[in-house]
Amino acid sequence: MNSYRSGFGSIPPVVKNLLIINVLFFLATIVMQSRNDFNLNGYLGLYYPASESFKPVQFITYMFLHGDFMHLFFNMFALYMFGQAIETVWGPKKFFIYYFITGIGAALVHMAIAYFQASNLMSSLTTEEIRIVYEAIGNDGAISKGAIIESAAKLDLMRELYAVYNTPMVGASGAVFGLLLAFGMMFPNTQLMLLFPPIPIKAKYFVIIYGIAEFYFGINNSANDNVAHFAHLGGMLFGFILIMLWNKHKFKRLN
Repeated sequence: MNSYRSGFGSIPPVVKNLLIINVLFFLATIVMQSRNDFNLNGYLGLYYPASESFKPVQFITYMFLHGDFMHLFFNMFALYMFGQAIETVWGPKKFFIYYFITGIGAALVHMAIAYFQASNLMSSLTTEEIRIVYEAIGNDGAISKGAIIESAAKLDLMRELYAVYNTPMVGASGAVFGLLLAFGMMFPNTQLMLLFPPIPIKAKYFVIIYGIAEFYFGINNSANDNVAHFAHLGGMLFGFILIMLWNKHKFKRLN
């Protein structure tokens, strides 16, 4: 891995520009929030398509936004570590296509999960309770007209539905997980050094363990930890499909 870490000037162009753009968006978010009280994440983050705040361009813009510095740091560190090797092998054009397809694919998977969550929640609510949630979305979250709510459990369901509609997804994690999958497939026996615990592990096993962990947390805790685990898996899934299609096309061309 050391051959890919010889200074910022040697970073391949797409990785370098992605790093710069993500940092600039993060700085712009801080400045606009502090000076104008404008939440850029709330405007360009990806909303559920049925939300009034949804815009199609958010399928792209959400990838350049991050919730806090650590969110940005870990995503950019992974992009720097794994992206350089991949872009060096594939070239800028192919890497660019892969990065954005996996990022958009992650968003599509996240939206699919959100649809099932919303449908499940709505099936447990009355038409009037759903109307109250919609009114709350239009009035900045004021779910205070709760006289008709049958129980605290129903209030929790209404708040969950409100969160599905009104919580934007931000971060490059979906595309980064696509890069992690590609790295594991391209350099399966490369030794990676874990931080916790500090032990070496082959890239292929690292990818498998990470994928299993994301699936587990997605099933058991996706509604509580504010992390889009299935979006991460979506990035890996779309990355795998795209690599398989490219490999199949290359094989046919050679024959």
